[in-house]
Amino acid sequence: MSDIYESAANSLGLFSSPCLTKVELRLTCKGISDRDALSKPDPCVVLNMQSHGQWMEVDRTETIRSCVNPTYSKVFTLDFYFEEVQRLRFELFDINSSHNGLKEADFLGSVECTLGQIISQRKLSKALLRPGGTVGKAIITITAEELTGNDDYIELSFSARKLDDKDFFSKSDPFLEIYRVNDDATMQLVYRTETVMNNLNPVWKTFKVSLNSLCSGDHDRKLQCTVWDWDSNGKHDYIGEFEASFKEMKGAIDGRQVQWPCINPKYRVKKKNYRNSGIVILNQCKVIKMHSFLDYIMGGCQIQFTVAIDFTASNGDPRNSCSLHYIHPYQPNEYLKALVAVGEICQDYDSDKMFPAFGFGARIPPDFQVSHDFAVNFNEDNPECAGGGGGLPGLPPQAAALRPHQHRPHHPEGRQDGVSGGPHQRGHAILHPADPDGRRHHRHGRHQGGHRPGLPPPHVHHHRRGRERRLQRHADAGRRRRDPALSQRGAGAAGHRPVRPVPQLQTCLSSGSG
Repeated sequence: MSDIYESAANSLGLFSSPCLTKVELRLTCKGISDRDALSKPDPCVVLNMQSHGQWMEVDRTETIRSCVNPTYSKVFTLDFYFEEVQRLRFELFDINSSHNGLKEADFLGSVECTLGQIISQRKLSKALLRPGGTVGKAIITITAEELTGNDDYIELSFSARKLDDKDFFSKSDPFLEIYRVNDDATMQLVYRTETVMNNLNPVWKTFKVSLNSLCSGDHDRKLQCTVWDWDSNGKHDYIGEFEASFKEMKGAIDGRQVQWPCINPKYRVKKKNYRNSGIVILNQCKVIKMHSFLDYIMGGCQIQFTVAIDFTASNGDPRNSCSLHYIHPYQPNEYLKALVAVGEICQDYDSDKMFPAFGFGARIPPDFQVSHDFAVNFNEDNPECAGGGGGLPGLPPQAAALRPHQHRPHHPEGRQDGVSGGPHQRGHAILHPADPDGRRHHRHGRHQGGHRPGLPPPHVHHHRRGRERRLQRHADAGRRRRDPALSQRGAGAAGHRPVRPVPQLQTCLSSGSG
């Protein structure tokens, strides 16, 4: 059966693992023109990706009020495929609605490029094309960074007390920015909190950032934190700053508070008795572990491989080479290849090597009533079949008595009960393949098989000699039915019960059962 595994793997592309890498994109803009004479723009960037010739929105940045040179804290995380051309379009809008709706927004320009261009240059700067197709003065800069190493997330909760008051008729409106200091001494914005209006003791909302974005996995990397007083004209007043590291922040994991004095360097030089411009407090630091698929497998999670077989007679004669279900004497068809390829992989993660097998579109003995949901071994309480070679479920002999039915059910795979997976946590991998060309139909919002779905019985032999023996047995069985005496003589000579004829098996095969 090794040739079957190799053929299945090649047909399904199991040996061609794609070059997949996750990357983060960060955006800044400069020189956005003022469309309104009385106010500055409120810019927002929308990321679109081309798929099958159509542009689809992937994500969008936050809206920064009254700003012509925005630096966005929003990070776009994309899957980068080296072997594919991934086209991106960045659209810049001036948001007029308080609900950040694009319907009422003014389109300021766009830039098109490929993800490969950004990756190769690491920092790509391009001028935006204005609505008329002309090149504008605004420049958008896209910075790419590969996500490597630790994928954990950090949940942080900051507050402050006794911040300097920067407003004459009201209190400050503070917000906090956290920058990561890179190896080349440049600073990268990691997160910007919301603005707490008219409050010198703000409590900012809890937020999450990836450990890779915060410090690139280096717990000792310096972080520059700055507190600002927000102004509606975009010229925010500087309150103070402090330096921290994730190693220091981890002190708040046990429920303790970590504090830093917020320092204004100018005040420190000018004022003799200057102490600080307030205190910034980290109230909570929580590490959120992002488990990989391997973590689940090594933790005891098992995968249950379930097979659904189409027994309807609309699939054509398997003896006809034009049928997708053609039973070749020397090689498997596409459906058996799919069963082998998936079953061979899943069986390693199933401790008992038992595979639930269900069928639909057949007449069930002894009354031969049509059923579109039955266990192939006729045991509804325990539909599991022992695994055969290469992860294939070995079908019981009773399956030979199934007769095909002409009509396909609306929801052949809509079982609502599930099969008990035992005391361990189990996932389900249900195989109901469509045609090899990948076509599937939708009906009532559920996936259906293609117009020629189905699976051949996995236990069918692929040798001409075995098929001739089966046909000979069927012929002998027919002669015994016509001549009872011959059946008795044959039984007495052989010393066992007469062979029970099973013409339904040949009917199933010739009628195109899946």
